[in-house]
Amino acid sequence: MPFVRNAWYVAGWSKDFGEELRAITITEQNMVMFRASDGRIVALEDRCPHRLLPLSKGKRIGDTVQCGYHGMTFGIDGKCVRVPGQDNLPASAYVDTFPVYEAHGIVWVWPGEAALAADTPVFDMPEFSDPNWHAHHGDGLHLKANYLNVAENLVDPAHVSFVHPTTLGSAASENVPVHVSTSGDQIVAWRWIKDSAPVGFFQNFGDFTGNVDRWHYYYLHLPSTAVIDFGSAAVEAKLEEDERDKGVRIFALHFVTPVTEDYTIDHWMHLRNTAVGDEAASENMDKMFRIAFAEDKEVLEAIHIEEQRPQKRKPIRIAIDKGPNVYRKRIRDLVEAEATEDLGAPLHPTFVQHD
Repeated sequence: MPFVRNAWYVAGWSKDFGEELRAITITEQNMVMFRASDGRIVALEDRCPHRLLPLSKGKRIGDTVQCGYHGMTFGIDGKCVRVPGQDNLPASAYVDTFPVYEAHGIVWVWPGEAALAADTPVFDMPEFSDPNWHAHHGDGLHLKANYLNVAENLVDPAHVSFVHPTTLGSAASENVPVHVSTSGDQIVAWRWIKDSAPVGFFQNFGDFTGNVDRWHYYYLHLPSTAVIDFGSAAVEAKLEEDERDKGVRIFALHFVTPVTEDYTIDHWMHLRNTAVGDEAASENMDKMFRIAFAEDKEVLEAIHIEEQRPQKRKPIRIAIDKGPNVYRKRIRDLVEAEATEDLGAPLHPTFVQHD
């Protein structure tokens, strides 16, 4: 399936971009990115219009990029500013530019029609700016898998019991029904597991001495940003659904960036209302997240391999597939809308409805 290109995708964390040229691919479009002298990040088409050498193989000269083959040089607006050996600059001597947005230490790029970027809000959450919450950037998980499968995994609470039994799930949740809502801008899947032992993650970070009530709320924003709200509270607290802030609550954020049809990068981070300012806790959480996400990687890459092999029949669908089914349809609709230039409403709400 073609990509949704009129959308904001994460290229990396702010700390990943400096003065050096960095090659990035998003939706099969090659870009060269760098931080200009005024501090903003620039994204240019990574292909010289002369002999097509990637500009990332050239060099930076001030706020220009010089092609490493014949020295044609391009400014941050994409226009050619120098052709060695001649004075005239051909009108066709330019490279495309891509809108970039940077906030909360996250760098977003818009690979579609540049004129549409300004009218589409970039994903945000109030907890990013709340001093009672701690934001911590994790890694970029590289997967040899299609991004749609990766995103579907992030609106699927049911897999946690089986794929992550030592970290994020346990057998106690295997038969607990999953609720799904597809009426809003985002697809939401959730469930509560009542009066059970804390899972591995909260055995380490919850300081619980007995059983807990725990929850998973999965929010999938089109085309591929996911927020997983999960946490636990002592059974005695008897938390209601809208009181989750009273428990140990964590948002795992996944910014799923399609590189090619067969390659995806999941830039992940978390927000938490516990151990605020404690970097040792962040490092320990990262270790557990890496274990869990490596488990996802193994499953998703194996599925991708099987999808390339001949199949005698289509995969079956079961009750827990409601969210993924709606997600696929919405992506198809967005792709078709782009193809017909019927772009519709902005893709992203400005914040997550998590209460």
